[in-house]
Amino acid sequence: MHTLVLGAIKSGKSRYAETLAAATGDEVVYLATADPGDAGMRERIARHRARRPAHWYTRETGESLAAAIDAEAAAGRCLIVDCLTLWLVRFLERPDAWAAERSALLELLPALPGSVVMVSNEVGGGVIPADPISRWFVDEGGRLHQALAACCQRVVLVTAGLPLTLKDDL
Repeated sequence: MHTLVLGAIKSGKSRYAETLAAATGDEVVYLATADPGDAGMRERIARHRARRPAHWYTRETGESLAAAIDAEAAAGRCLIVDCLTLWLVRFLERPDAWAAERSALLELLPALPGSVVMVSNEVGGGVIPADPISRWFVDEGGRLHQALAACCQRVVLVTAGLPLTLKDDL
């Protein structure tokens, strides 16, 4: 089963995704997309790592998320991809490379063995950003979420730690 978990920053979406993964009873591989570029991000990453079970394997993905997913997907394994918008941030300075990576992910997902739980920040709920790069980021994030929601069996929105199921095609 493929699940998309959306929510605002600090909404509880990562914890919820981890709960889903643990409930599968499968081996869990955590695909981390964040660039640990500054002290604040390194602290966030450390908190996430500290709360995960020690037997879960973590792999840093970089820009090539589809390649990382393809390498790790297997029957009896659950992948957590956290977080898609942090992956998108990697393309802010190279938006021309985004379309190919996005397409690779969307083409790969339908045929993957095992389970995938993807986490992403819902960032399009505010005003339209004034600057072009922020507009690109919000627009591309929204387009990615729509495309993923179409190919996932389950889509959940998490707010204040509470999951709201938007789609459940079990």
